[in-house]
Amino acid sequence: ASFRVVRHLRPRYACCDCDAPVQAPTLSLPIERGKPGPGLVAHVLCAKYCDHLPLYRQSDIYAREGVDIARSTMADLIGRASALMAPLIAALHTHVFAGDRLHGDDTPVPVLDPGRGRTRQGRLWVYVRDGRPAGDTKTPPAACYLYSPDRKGAHPQAHLKDFAGVLHADGFAGFNDIYRARGPDGVARVLEAACWSHARRKFFDLAAAGPAPIAEEALKRIAELYAVEARIRGTPPDERRRVRAAEATPKVDALKAWLEAQLARVPAKGATAQAIRYALSRWTALRRYLDDGRIEIDNNAAERAIRPVGRKNWLFAGSDQGGARAAGVLSLVETAKLNGLDPDRYLRDVLTCIADHPINRIGELLPWNIAATA
Repeated sequence: ASFRVVRHLRPRYACCDCDAPVQAPTLSLPIERGKPGPGLVAHVLCAKYCDHLPLYRQSDIYAREGVDIARSTMADLIGRASALMAPLIAALHTHVFAGDRLHGDDTPVPVLDPGRGRTRQGRLWVYVRDGRPAGDTKTPPAACYLYSPDRKGAHPQAHLKDFAGVLHADGFAGFNDIYRARGPDGVARVLEAACWSHARRKFFDLAAAGPAPIAEEALKRIAELYAVEARIRGTPPDERRRVRAAEATPKVDALKAWLEAQLARVPAKGATAQAIRYALSRWTALRRYLDDGRIEIDNNAAERAIRPVGRKNWLFAGSDQGGARAAGVLSLVETAKLNGLDPDRYLRDVLTCIADHPINRIGELLPWNIAATA
């Protein structure tokens, strides 16, 4: 990366006959009457939310290049850019929740709490729409991030109030009311698809801690289910369902019978019994993927999307408002990556034209539409 000072010269002329002034129109800028161009604003956003560089470290890096940009200035740039891109972020969220199958997850994020002299724990939620594993190449993949100051179940209930379909998620109790909700016809509005990766993790922890024959056998049986999925990934739903019925269903039924037999042999309060009960208590939801070729075996799409949040160098959000801004920018950054775009270049392209872009055509700036145009 390099810094450039770009001067826009706009000479003002006057007509010799009528003295009417003539001048080229001003260029579209992300910050009205501001000095930063779209490249700089995009770079600050991408460095913070894609490369996880806090603003004070960015300020030090830029200072070594002879450019003095205060942290407060960069924070203001982020706020203004987030407000400018709010309609685009809203259009992205609409696309995500318009699907009939979602992956959902959440992760804690530290938030400054000035009155108490320390950080408190906020929450970032992610919902991913991605049909590519089931052969859907027409619907673009997308990720939607939302912020909340706590982990109350009311937040995912509000996020999913208009969603109907299948939700891949972990065993978080806050989703239970969503699964219990019924439509006017008495049918469940949202079906739970439990995550085999979470069920496997309980046995993996046991095997990693020392000799655990039951856990090791469970891992071996679950690996056989994943081997089936590896062969059918990307094929149409009907083909996935046919192969699962022939190969995976007998293995799942045998695994349940085996787990029930082992549960009767181990101490009721032991870690092995807890791992077995975790799987058996969610068996209906764990088994749901067998009957629908669109459903994935696990929730790893959301796990991958939530993994970068709060990791590496990213320290904390400055406030609840900062958390909401982070969620919006992350939605664009991660969706750009899902669609094979460089997030820095994508944000630069968006910020170059969004200030003057018609609001009723905001969908043209979504990552997959820009990619198609390019």
